[in-house]
Amino acid sequence: MFEALADRLEGAWKSLRGHDKISESNVQDALREVRRALLEADVNLKVVKDFVAEIQTKALGADVIAGVRPDQQFIKLVHDELVAVMGDTHSPLAKTESGPTIVLMAGLQGTGKTTASAKLALHLRKQNRNAMLVATDVYRPAAIDQLITLGKQIDVPVFELGSDANPVEIARQGVAKAKEDGVDTVIIDTAGRLQIDEDMMAELAQIKSAVQPDEVLLVVDAMTGQEAANLTQTFHSQIGVTGAILTKMDGDSRGGAALSVRRISGQPIKFIGVGEKVEALQPFYPDRMASRILGMGDVLTLVEKAQEEVDLADAEKLQEKILTAKFNFNDFLKQTRMMKNMGSLGGIMKLIPGMGNKISDDQLQQGEVQLKRCEAMINSMTKQERENPELLSGSPSRRRRIAKGAGYAEKDVGKLVSDFQKMRSLMQQMGQGNMGFPGMGGMPGMGGGFPGMGGMPGMGGPQAGFRGYAGGQGRKKKKKQKKKKGFGTL
Repeated sequence: MFEALADRLEGAWKSLRGHDKISESNVQDALREVRRALLEADVNLKVVKDFVAEIQTKALGADVIAGVRPDQQFIKLVHDELVAVMGDTHSPLAKTESGPTIVLMAGLQGTGKTTASAKLALHLRKQNRNAMLVATDVYRPAAIDQLITLGKQIDVPVFELGSDANPVEIARQGVAKAKEDGVDTVIIDTAGRLQIDEDMMAELAQIKSAVQPDEVLLVVDAMTGQEAANLTQTFHSQIGVTGAILTKMDGDSRGGAALSVRRISGQPIKFIGVGEKVEALQPFYPDRMASRILGMGDVLTLVEKAQEEVDLADAEKLQEKILTAKFNFNDFLKQTRMMKNMGSLGGIMKLIPGMGNKISDDQLQQGEVQLKRCEAMINSMTKQERENPELLSGSPSRRRRIAKGAGYAEKDVGKLVSDFQKMRSLMQQMGQGNMGFPGMGGMPGMGGGFPGMGGMPGMGGPQAGFRGYAGGQGRKKKKKQKKKKGFGTL
């Protein structure tokens, strides 16, 4: 979402390079680039004007720090202002001391409100909170069926009275049922409309009055840009919302919504939807989002994703195998699948500091394709061959059989085996360079080359994908390696 914005902001930093300090003359070019970048990202005009004015005031009044270049100092000012615009701190979901916490979901039709309700229920379960979904959208065909299906998928109960019942009564009875069953949180999915109208607002007001929700969350499509902020403001003035959920943040949009909602509506963004899967909902942290926008990555979110998917015992076993060079094709498949559970290859890359703007969509797509190619060839191996890759080094007949079974050429299998052995050797050297959270020190690329990137067999050689994240010893060794063309040199 923020690629175009990040690229334009890069121009602002460049305009300050070569200067020994920030001055009124040289800061104007940088501010002009910032203004253009924000406007092109569809950020609200008033927000842009205030943002640029604030940056100018702080830049000219900033103390010169010894050893810090002007462009670095300017980046820090922009980062801090981005955080301030988006709300300074994370606004967690309310939690009542007695009785169930009631969350009312609102929004226009087509914003992903029903799916967001299920995503929120699953997110709460990860926090040891049990939820109940209440289906009050009696107008959209199959809306109730959709919520029931999602509820079964995530094993969360759904309360419904059919499409002929009154939405206010459904909400009231749903809350009563939740109290009776001792449910922690009630999430009420309401009907959307193609546009804001009196009937819609009146029904929302009636439901709100009947159940007295602790949270009223407006689900907004991030791809609508600055209109998302105006929509939040309208709903808040007429109904009173406590926060927003921005959906489709992984879409090909310009990102203006994330930078406009808080400043225009006065209400915080509480969650963002980053994919179609039910697991694809993240709490919104302004400081983390600012880092992503500026290409600094988001290590904390990456850590949280890893901790959710990585089994500590398995991680320790894999780490031991890496350090003793016993890492085999079964282990490789296990780590590849673990990475898939964390999200798409592209989504993970954006969280790595310095990687977000360095990899093109074509390269990411190539990485996904190569992962599938490698998995197909490994699946064509026997149990003994997976456990002992050395069996394949000197046996053309084995490689031919695997190639035929996988539908690839013998040379492809040979390259897979050769690159795997080189990667395994490099991983052993770099195994101590982990980042301090389970499984990632041994995961190829985080101290040994992410599968599908530079450290993946078939992806341009054994170089680890993320230079600078290995240990000190690994960094020294990599400096001596010659650069190769292609995806593996990233």
